[in-house]
Amino acid sequence: MDEAEDLVVLVPALLQSLEVLGFVARHLNPADLYELMETIGEPDTALTEARPRLEKWPDRIADLRTALQAASDQVLISFERLREAAGQGDGIRLAYRALRGLPLAEEALYPFAAQLAPISRYFLQNGMRGDAGLLERLAQGSGRDNVGVAHFDNEVGSRGGFSLYVPETYSPEVEVPLVVALHGGGGNGRGFLWSWLRDARSRGAILIAPTAVGDTWALSGQDRDTPNLMRILEFVTERWNVDPKRLLLTGMSDGGTFSYVSGLEPRSPFTHLAPIAAAFHPMLAQMADPERLTGLPIFIGHGALDWMFPIDMARKAYEALASAGANVTYREIADLSHTYPRELNAEILDWLSQPRP
Repeated sequence: MDEAEDLVVLVPALLQSLEVLGFVARHLNPADLYELMETIGEPDTALTEARPRLEKWPDRIADLRTALQAASDQVLISFERLREAAGQGDGIRLAYRALRGLPLAEEALYPFAAQLAPISRYFLQNGMRGDAGLLERLAQGSGRDNVGVAHFDNEVGSRGGFSLYVPETYSPEVEVPLVVALHGGGGNGRGFLWSWLRDARSRGAILIAPTAVGDTWALSGQDRDTPNLMRILEFVTERWNVDPKRLLLTGMSDGGTFSYVSGLEPRSPFTHLAPIAAAFHPMLAQMADPERLTGLPIFIGHGALDWMFPIDMARKAYEALASAGANVTYREIADLSHTYPRELNAEILDWLSQPRP
């Protein structure tokens, strides 16, 4: 069948291009943008050559054709815009915008993970891609009610909704950890979901990616986001068997800062906090309720090259929170700028599962 031959050519080219975009997203740094683009070369060439094959596919497989076309087009546009950004003096913001195509491509592909093993492997942690048993369990569980990816009033451009992932391996008899992941300023939960989906899928965690009520999280003025998070949390915990001892609030940039603001509240239900690349002021520790803070597990991740929130913020956060009695784990990443370090997710999930002292 011609379509099968096309898949053998196109899918590896598409997935390899996605991996390279993920590499760019992780290593993006204003000072190194041009060099980074020179380093990766033209990994999208094979995809550019393979993309026209889809035009001849019959309508009986229109859903798969449309998904592969959408994902391929998002990837190719992202590379085109990244190259344009690298040629400009202030290209970093253009580069961030270019990378918005990465989660859009992943969202288009994910519904076919159960049917195409290479796509299923892509949506797993690297060390688990050879686990045939896990791949089989994920495929068998796909299509059941109340598992997989769903979006609740969370179209791109909307505010206050959330995206959700429930592992296809989910069983109502087993308590599972919950990750609530908050996007950065100007972002949305629908896109940020994909920063965590591989890890949640690999490790059997439920994942919630909300979108802020306002343009970003309520870091000043009236806090409309914490009540919304509690509404979302109640919705999920009423429908799925969530482990009340493993409730993680994490986030990137403004989302990480808000994980401090909301997570340090005395009545916060979250058992663990993991702010990544976040701003911090010592008053957050000074004003926190001592009973809430004492022994609270907090995982701080930050890049030594962070140009938006300098590394000293994270170091001061570690010192202030540890001095106030929190149980702080600190990770300073030498080559990380102001981007999301997906490599920390596995460690954070291991940390989440450790018994509290």
